[in-house]
Amino acid sequence: MPRQITAFSNPLVKQARALRDKKHRRAEGLFLAEGLRILTEAREAGILPERLFFAEASHPLLQALIEATEAAGGEAIETDADILHKISGKDNPQAVLGIYRQLDTSLDRLDRDSAPLWLVAQALRDPGNLGTILRTGDAVGAGGLILVDECADPFSVEAVRASMGALFTQKIAAARWDDFLAWLRRGPGQLVGTSLDTDTDYQVARYRSPTFILVGNESQGLPRAYEEACDLLVKIPMLGKADSLNAAVATAVMAYEVVNQRRRA
Repeated sequence: MPRQITAFSNPLVKQARALRDKKHRRAEGLFLAEGLRILTEAREAGILPERLFFAEASHPLLQALIEATEAAGGEAIETDADILHKISGKDNPQAVLGIYRQLDTSLDRLDRDSAPLWLVAQALRDPGNLGTILRTGDAVGAGGLILVDECADPFSVEAVRASMGALFTQKIAAARWDDFLAWLRRGPGQLVGTSLDTDTDYQVARYRSPTFILVGNESQGLPRAYEEACDLLVKIPMLGKADSLNAAVATAVMAYEVVNQRRRA
């Protein structure tokens, strides 16, 4: 049976609010996700929150989420919109918010043979881009996203929100470049980098499975040494004044080209 919390000073409210900060997320090993759609995606992927805050339980999907959370040993807490606003920081908070245990991001848990396509981002700084790339990965049936070097936190509120639930359907791993490259070379995998310093058009190139699409930092692109380690460098033609695409957009363009080549085959 859900309990009620109406006081801003409640320790559980303070703990949930603190998870908006990366330092607290790391210390607790927890993160926030908000919105019925995202939390339902998580439930359908077999992932339930440790604690659930909600303002109204009128929607049948929310009722199912509450029941599943409590059945799994989690806690459901009924509160009001003001407290949800305090936790989420949004002017118009969603009617439900969950606290989840952070997912395992070790590289060795990935099974490269489980999917023909993987996405790799190097030094990605924007959590919105990170979440959007996760969403793209889900759309194209990728195995997951590998974050190389210092990237934005995939468990930040902004990244989780931008992923629209794909955080729970895509595998996520994080590694330094040397460790990622050593892992990649222990098995099959074509590493394809996006670069301006090549004449190979991304639609002319032919991709082998599993394909690992590597995109670089939003402002600097891939370091030269990283480009040299790729099996293939490709360029997306720029026909206007801009010299490059947004990192998340470039990832989507590349991912769908790989998918479409296989569909045509």
